[in-house]
Amino acid sequence: MSERRPGPLTRWSVRTKVVVSVLAMTTLGLLATGLLTHAIQRRVVVEQVDRDLAQEVEEFRRLADLGIDPDTGEPFTGVEQLLRVAIERNVPSDHEMLVTFLAGEPRLYSPASARTLADDAALRQFVAGVPGDAREVVDDWLDTGEGRVHVVVVPVRVEGDPGQTGAYVVAADLGEALEAQRETMRTFTLVAAVVLVLVGIVAWLVMGRVLRPLELLAATARQVGETDLHRRAPVRGDDDVAALARTFNTMLDRLAGAIEGQRQFLDDAGHELRTPLTVLRGHLELIDPDDPRDVVETRDLLLDETARMSRIVEDLVLLAKAERPDFLAPAPVDLGRLTDELLDKASALGDRRWRLDARADAVVLGDVQRLTQAGLQLADNAVKFSAPGTVVAVGSEVSDGVARVWVRDEGPGVPPEDRARIFERFARADGAAGRPGSGLGLAIVRAIAQGHGGDVTATDGADRGLRVTLEWPADGDGGTAVGHDGATDDGQEER
Repeated sequence: MSERRPGPLTRWSVRTKVVVSVLAMTTLGLLATGLLTHAIQRRVVVEQVDRDLAQEVEEFRRLADLGIDPDTGEPFTGVEQLLRVAIERNVPSDHEMLVTFLAGEPRLYSPASARTLADDAALRQFVAGVPGDAREVVDDWLDTGEGRVHVVVVPVRVEGDPGQTGAYVVAADLGEALEAQRETMRTFTLVAAVVLVLVGIVAWLVMGRVLRPLELLAATARQVGETDLHRRAPVRGDDDVAALARTFNTMLDRLAGAIEGQRQFLDDAGHELRTPLTVLRGHLELIDPDDPRDVVETRDLLLDETARMSRIVEDLVLLAKAERPDFLAPAPVDLGRLTDELLDKASALGDRRWRLDARADAVVLGDVQRLTQAGLQLADNAVKFSAPGTVVAVGSEVSDGVARVWVRDEGPGVPPEDRARIFERFARADGAAGRPGSGLGLAIVRAIAQGHGGDVTATDGADRGLRVTLEWPADGDGGTAVGHDGATDDGQEER
């Protein structure tokens, strides 16, 4: 299938397309307005011409019906006298012409410019076709040398002159009547042209300002590369374009976070797996296949290193999943029940004096499986860094719209300057050397806390040791922390 070539319109810029569209719509609007106005005004002029003609005819009829010469006070003696008095007394308007016919021939006319109409063959033929004894006026539109003319013919007879017939003709030049309207339309056309030019200029300037943020957005997109993900589009105002820029910046933030997470994952995996792989290769190279004891010892060592690598990979995969939107499955969580289950499950991790500090009687929003995973990880850390028989306590509370779950121990604790660092990947506190673990446990706890919109902090324990608290917004039904009496001397429940 051949590739479709872009048409000329597709090569236009958005600015040009919008301006052309605005000009086209404005032109159609002005054209429709002009045509409608022209039609309405033309109809008004034609109706006014018809009324003027009817008025002239009515004035002539009144004079003819009266039958008295206003100058002498005597009755008209003939058709010629009646026509002469009528045309002398009437003053036609600018677009009207009066012509009298006697025995089929033109005699008098007013104004002087009506002479051409009086001699026009079309008018003569039309008047000749009107019977002299007709009692009704006859009107029609004629194409004459004067242009399109509306003609009204009034047959004339006088009782004192029965043998003579005449005609009183009133004509209106529609072209001259419409001259004022044509002048108005010429003015309208000139104004419309000026308006189109102004609209085009304003639209071009406005679209330049409107599209400027989009141009900056495109420039930012071109500048963003795999090695430079920190550029952001400028955001100005609070309109749709600004919303687009903010969305674009948010997308870049997510993209930068995803790429940074991939880089960190690869760096961490390469860094942490390099040592066990070196150990595996070294022992495999040095193994004596003929020595059964050496084979068994090497096998056990390799299995241990393989298990450690598996744990590292699983933890890294979990941290990588923390950036995904489906990392959590939020639902209402009974915080009191979660606390009880944490204490029950953690008590199997080691020989410690397990206690319940506080139990929140509340329902909050969270992922119960991830919260349980984080709580058990904190409990496992507490067991690793505390001596057998010492206290490890679990507690929960809800206050000021924040839910908290904590685990505290009576181990050596962590210096304040190192407490923020222990939540980083592969970070180990002083004194952790030789203890089992990959250094990812607390990083996983922090990822779970941040996935809930919260965080994890480390503080001093009650008397000594360390207290690690996971907190997040309590978007469910709030409650208060409820203490529990136990069998110990400090009033806490012990298991």
